[in-house]
Amino acid sequence: MIQSFSLTELILLASFALVVLVQLIFYWAVFARLAFYKPSKKLSTENMPPVSVVIAARNEYYNLNDNLPSVLEQDYPDYEVVVVNHASDDDTDLLLKEFEQKYPHLKVVTIQQDLNFFKGKKFPLSIGIREAKNDVLLLTDADCKPATANWIKSLASHYDSIKTQVVLAYGPYEKKRGLLNFIIRYDTFMVGMQYLSFALMGKPYMGVGRNLSYRKSLFMQHKGFVSHYGISSGDDDLFIREVANKRNTEVELNSESFVYSKPKASFGDWLKQKKRHLSTSKAYKPAIKFLLGLFGLTQFLFWVLFVILLAVGLKWEIVLGLFVIRFVTQIIVHKKVTALFGEQTLYLFSLLWEGVYSLIMPFLTLAGVFTKQSKWK
Repeated sequence: MIQSFSLTELILLASFALVVLVQLIFYWAVFARLAFYKPSKKLSTENMPPVSVVIAARNEYYNLNDNLPSVLEQDYPDYEVVVVNHASDDDTDLLLKEFEQKYPHLKVVTIQQDLNFFKGKKFPLSIGIREAKNDVLLLTDADCKPATANWIKSLASHYDSIKTQVVLAYGPYEKKRGLLNFIIRYDTFMVGMQYLSFALMGKPYMGVGRNLSYRKSLFMQHKGFVSHYGISSGDDDLFIREVANKRNTEVELNSESFVYSKPKASFGDWLKQKKRHLSTSKAYKPAIKFLLGLFGLTQFLFWVLFVILLAVGLKWEIVLGLFVIRFVTQIIVHKKVTALFGEQTLYLFSLLWEGVYSLIMPFLTLAGVFTKQSKWK
C-alpha cells in the first residue's frame, strides 16, 4: 500500500534531501580540494627573497619573552624582524632593548602615545609595514610561536614567482586539557577548512593575521587598511578580501609553516574574541557572504530537520540513509583535513561536536554583527 503524505511532510522530506545535497556539494566540490591537497616540500633557500617579519605588540612582555626568540632564530639567510611597541606601559621596551643587543636583525619601532581615534592594531601594524625594508612580509602576533625554524622558509618559498602577492597559511592553537580547548581548536579547524578550501578554489576571502604573508608593494598600492580603518578587526580578512584573487594567491600547508597561538582561558573571553572576529564578516563580498551563509544555514537545517523527521517517524529509512551519506562524507573529509592540520586528536571531536556547533553558530554570527567595536588591548 502506497503511503500518503501531507503537504507539510512532503516539504520537510524534500527540504532535508535538498539540504543534504547542498552539504554534499560543499564537501566534495569545495572542502575536498583541501582534504586531498598535497603540501609542497621544497624548502631550499636558493633564490628566496629577503623577508621582513612584522609584529605589533602592546603590553606583551611575557608573550614576547616566550615567543620572539623562536621568530628571531629562524633558519633563513636574509630577514629582519620588525616589532612595533605600541604605547606599552609594562616592561616591553626594556625586554626589546635586551633582544636588540643579542639579535642585530631585530628592529624595534616605538609608538609612545596611543592614538585614540584609531581602533584595533591596524595603525601600529601599518607603521611596522612601512618601516620594513623588504618587499616580502610575514605577519604574526606576539602570542604566537612558529612550529619550527623553517617557518619563514616555508612561506617565502612561494615567492619564486613575481605573480605571487599573497600566501595564506594555517594558525592552530596550542593543545591543552579541557573541553574549552577542544572547542577553540575545533572552531579554528572549521574556519581554516573554509577559507583555505575557498582559496584553493580560486576564491580567497580571508587569512589569519597570526600567520599571513603578502608583499609590501601590494599593501602600499592598496593604501593599506584605509578603507576599513573604522573597524577594529579585519587587518587580515578585510585586507585579503580587497587584494587577494585566484591569480596572485597561494596556500602553504606544510606542517613546518604552522604558527601556534595561546588559546583563551575562559569561555567568556573566547566568546568575545569570536564575536569580534565575526563582526567583520558583514563586510565580506556578497558572493562569499552568500556561500558561507548557505553552508552555515544548510548545516544548521541538516541537524534540525534530521531531529524533526526522526521524531515524527516520517520515512525513517530514507532519512537515515541521507544522514549516513552525508555523515560518511564528513568522516572522509574531516579525517584528511585534521591530519593535514596536525589535529588528529580533534578528529572524533569534530564528528561529535558538529551538531552543537552548527546550532550555536547562527546566534554567534548574529551577535557578531551587532558587536560594538572596541579598541585594541
